[in-house]
Amino acid sequence: MANARGLKSLLLAASAALLIGLDQWTKQLAVAHLKGQTAVSLIRDVLELLYVENTGAAFGIMNGMRLIFVILPPVVSAVLIHVYLHMPEGRRFIPANACCIGIIAGALGNWIDRLRQGYVVDFIYFKPIDFPVFNVADIYVTCSAFLIIFLLIFYYTEEEAAGIPFLGGKAGDRKEE
Repeated sequence: MANARGLKSLLLAASAALLIGLDQWTKQLAVAHLKGQTAVSLIRDVLELLYVENTGAAFGIMNGMRLIFVILPPVVSAVLIHVYLHMPEGRRFIPANACCIGIIAGALGNWIDRLRQGYVVDFIYFKPIDFPVFNVADIYVTCSAFLIIFLLIFYYTEEEAAGIPFLGGKAGDRKEE
């Protein structure tokens, strides 16, 4: 069991590092090629690359509340690491584990920006609905959050969801297989 948890921890660290690295790389590309430039149209009147420095949360909400955004991501990540490490075993829970990794990577990817520069680099703009400019880390968090909600409503049984820490019973209250 300890060996399985160690392997699971290694998978979490490697996956999150890879996703964070991809996020940071895309932000570096945005700074190098988009900062100070006009928007680059990828799909006319639909999708643009547009450099924005975001001092708020995802999609620009809560601008200027830096302290919250410096404290909250590591706390949320720590909780999700606990959930991930205490998730019931088996293939059925791979999607929930992937969601934990996605949210952790997204939160920490933007957290790194806030610590280093005081803002997050956003650069993807979806024009048809005038959607706020976002980045790859925002995609990780948003897609993972929607997917975990979908899984909890339509995929996992109540008994399975009860085995996921913080959703049912007490944290860590799962049956060992």
